[in-house]
Amino acid sequence: MGKGLATSGAVFKKIVMSYIYVAVWIFLSFTVIVFNKYILDRKMYNWPYPISLTMIHMGFCSSLAFLLVRVFKLVEPIGMTRDIYISSVVPIGALYSLSLWFSNSAYIFLSVSFIQMLKALMPVAVYSTGVLFKKETFKSQTMANMLGISVGVAIAAYGEAKFNSWGVMLQLGAVAFEATRLVLIQILLTSKGISLNPITSLYYIAPCCFVFLSVPWILVEYPKLIASSSFHIDFLIFGSNSACAFALNLAVFLLVGKTSALTMNVAGVVKDWLLIAFSWSVIMDRVTTLNLIGYGVAFLGVCYYNHAKLQGLKAKEVQKKTGETDEEIGLMEQKVDREDDNLGRKSDTQGSFICSPSTAVKYSWRSQRLKV
Repeated sequence: MGKGLATSGAVFKKIVMSYIYVAVWIFLSFTVIVFNKYILDRKMYNWPYPISLTMIHMGFCSSLAFLLVRVFKLVEPIGMTRDIYISSVVPIGALYSLSLWFSNSAYIFLSVSFIQMLKALMPVAVYSTGVLFKKETFKSQTMANMLGISVGVAIAAYGEAKFNSWGVMLQLGAVAFEATRLVLIQILLTSKGISLNPITSLYYIAPCCFVFLSVPWILVEYPKLIASSSFHIDFLIFGSNSACAFALNLAVFLLVGKTSALTMNVAGVVKDWLLIAFSWSVIMDRVTTLNLIGYGVAFLGVCYYNHAKLQGLKAKEVQKKTGETDEEIGLMEQKVDREDDNLGRKSDTQGSFICSPSTAVKYSWRSQRLKV
């Protein structure tokens, strides 16, 4: 009785903590998106320099990740050779810098709500890129699901009140770069047995991103910053913004570590709806009926995709357990066979057949297994 209550209490505590991790991640992700929009939008803080903002984030996160890994040693570094860093981390860093640059740039031209609708294309981009790089198996049912999501996003785009083609191109580019980055992580790192959590990712990848972003920054934004008064940095605004970005990475680390990446995907759907509601009610972005219909179609497609992934994970888990059970059964059968062989040899020397208890158990057990 007491043991059952203790188990129920532990399960309840685990469920409550999972909801807390999800709530913290949604809050921080929500905050970072709205904060970035506030800084970059010309009608708000009016600091339209997305490369500079991304570089500030990368510099801040690199410094804190270095402190956590090297100084305080709260996170263990991995064995990273120079060859692996150049061949694997550098390409991923280049794609990540492009994804962040394009994604932040889109906030200058598009509403928060419409950007979330366009981000619904991420499963489509990841699956298509995975098929292209032969990391995913082409399935007509999955592709039909992807087409349904794409149609929904297209309807939402058609109904957008303040459609900006350049902003849409930037956001779609960000989605494409991010999808390619996620697939390359599987190819270049996971296949080599290298696993990076969000902190070690920042430790290795953020400095690389900073270097890549410095090239377009010098050519595009540095001359504009020098020519204007915007070169002045408000440490309160940008410091708190960078702290939120770093805290978001910690939240991802906790959420994925304590629950799963699939939980984060499902929580992301909830966050998108909250952002759309916030964009409409607080920022006063116009959300049309066609927007909602289109995103509703895409939303159903994303939900089905996540459901299919969950069923696939469950099937793999069952298959894994079945394989372990079959292996145990095979070992038991080998043991019983050895015992029978030993008894058989003894009976041969005595000139008579002996039906041993182990033989009876063996046949009874096998017959029960066949019935099951």
